[in-house]
Amino acid sequence: MQALQLNGINQPLVLTEVPTPAPGPGEVLVRLRAAALNHRDVWIQKGQYAGLKFPCILGSDGAGVVAALGEGVAADLLGQAVLINPGQNWGDNPHAQAKSFTILGLPHQGTFAEYVAVPAEKVHALPTHLGFEQAAALPLGGLTAYRAVFTRAGLRAGERVLITGVGGGVAILALQMAVAAGAEVWVTSGSPEKITRAVALGARGGVSYKDENWPADLVRQAGGAFDVLVDSAAGPGFGALLDAAAPGGRIMFYGGTLGAISQLPPAKIFWKQLSILGSTMGTDDDFAAMVRFVAEHKLVPMVDQVFGLAEGEQAMRRMDEGHQFGKIVLRIPE
Repeated sequence: MQALQLNGINQPLVLTEVPTPAPGPGEVLVRLRAAALNHRDVWIQKGQYAGLKFPCILGSDGAGVVAALGEGVAADLLGQAVLINPGQNWGDNPHAQAKSFTILGLPHQGTFAEYVAVPAEKVHALPTHLGFEQAAALPLGGLTAYRAVFTRAGLRAGERVLITGVGGGVAILALQMAVAAGAEVWVTSGSPEKITRAVALGARGGVSYKDENWPADLVRQAGGAFDVLVDSAAGPGFGALLDAAAPGGRIMFYGGTLGAISQLPPAKIFWKQLSILGSTMGTDDDFAAMVRFVAEHKLVPMVDQVFGLAEGEQAMRRMDEGHQFGKIVLRIPE
């Protein structure tokens, strides 16, 4: 089969002929039709990720058709259109992942290929309103967004929500899910165009996080402070979220692209009764609930740009530049 192979740190992805995997007991072989990029793919390429090993096939997100079955797998899965849950070995504790937890694409060979073998319980029927490229944009980002917004933050209809740094796949999916759940959603971005596009997806409005007084400006614009705040940047500016949070608010973060959090005044946290919550990925139950939610509300993941499999390195550079609005997808030829 053809696959995009990464041979070392800071090396380009190379389209290479590699052996097609065979499904083991309890596994299925998926003939991939589309795969999507995540920031972790770029971080692995740059050597900024634990457990590196080369050569490897990156890619956590994928959708396709079940092409072969391993021993013990139900025959009715054969030929089904599916999307793949990229989380592996979460463990028995629903509150946190086990030490053995991994994500498809490292150390397991990932979805930037024509085929991938995964445990049968990790494939879910494609929501009927989605095509392969839209479905491939859903798994990792959708799982992360769903657990952050619902499982961890416990979002309720009618609450006021802030999504910071809108534009990335998780942030946009969190926006779409919160709007579908009946929340009033506002956003921040460094790009006026991204704020405009977020409004088209159901946000009430937004401000630039580059403005010095953005928390006060946004609270004034929204008519009140925020019950749930969803962030992926952390870093020195994280403290501004305390000012934007309503008493009893839940500040939810799933990433730290701007580095360590510093200078959090404790009085603002305890006097406002705030909860600061971390989250990453999600359980198998979270994933199944996310797929049901997407199907019920007919949510369509936002696709920024589609590249051919042979254009994988161009897609990685698009991701690295950070200009995308939504997910970057690889189309895998039949």
